[in-house]
Amino acid sequence: MLSLIFVVAGCSGPQENKAASSKKTNEEGRTITHAMGTTEVKGTPQKVVVLVNGMVDISLALGAKPVGAVKSWIGDPWYDYIKDQMEGVVVLGDETQPNLELIASLKPDLILGSKMRHEEIYEQLNAIAPTVMSEDVFNWKANLALVAEALNKKAEGDKIMEDWNKRVEDFKSKLGDKASMEVSLIRFNPDHARIYYTGFPGLIIEEVGLSRPEAQRVKDQKIAQLTKERIPEMDGDIIFDFTADWKGDGEVFKLQKEWMNDPLWKNLNAVKNDKVIRVNEVYWNMSGGVMAANKMLDDLYKYILNEEK
Repeated sequence: MLSLIFVVAGCSGPQENKAASSKKTNEEGRTITHAMGTTEVKGTPQKVVVLVNGMVDISLALGAKPVGAVKSWIGDPWYDYIKDQMEGVVVLGDETQPNLELIASLKPDLILGSKMRHEEIYEQLNAIAPTVMSEDVFNWKANLALVAEALNKKAEGDKIMEDWNKRVEDFKSKLGDKASMEVSLIRFNPDHARIYYTGFPGLIIEEVGLSRPEAQRVKDQKIAQLTKERIPEMDGDIIFDFTADWKGDGEVFKLQKEWMNDPLWKNLNAVKNDKVIRVNEVYWNMSGGVMAANKMLDDLYKYILNEEK
């Protein structure tokens, strides 16, 4: 009996030491590889500045409220779905032009940005605090993994992805014949209309097993800016329109109304079948985070599978 107790204790000791060592390593510091190189991050950052809308969403999902963040594309200053969680967070200007002096005044211990937006000011940011940058702003899965690593919240990030993957598999298992449904993604701007080929919404549509119209099966281009003659390319079995009034002056809806009165628009199959669905652009395009991805998936359950989530 004594021998058995001794053996069990001997087996558990190194495992405990290994876990303690791993925890100690995480707390002392780790090297994060990112779009601009490598950055040493110590422990679990407490004062985090976030310069990308999608990473604001992701940070909150991971349980890390930033001390400062760039304002949302729409909102005063935050998207409605995050504003209750952002009370007291300092507004740092726009995602495309953050306020460096204000960032420095917060004395952050970590800055999260994107090469796509902030490559030219990376050195200035890195002089303020350790800075980690994503490659782009719309690949939310890669950005979630990067932010979770930087925030020392890998376990939380893994759980978020596990839950997402379960939802995706559930959705795909229920598609049946609807997997062949061709989904068109469009948006109107004040001076043109767009088709979204890839980017945040395109990646999710592809992941959940839905098809795209032949004219929209483009991999090397995120969007197309259209003239009226190209309205037929907007067609699909269902059209998701995530037009938003960014400026609040209603100009975008003037162009939308003009195009929708055009015979080419009225001849689209989705239009004739009453399958043009207006959805929230914050969730479908602007935010770019995991909480927004789940809200977009809620819409797909509703409009493709007729299930409320």
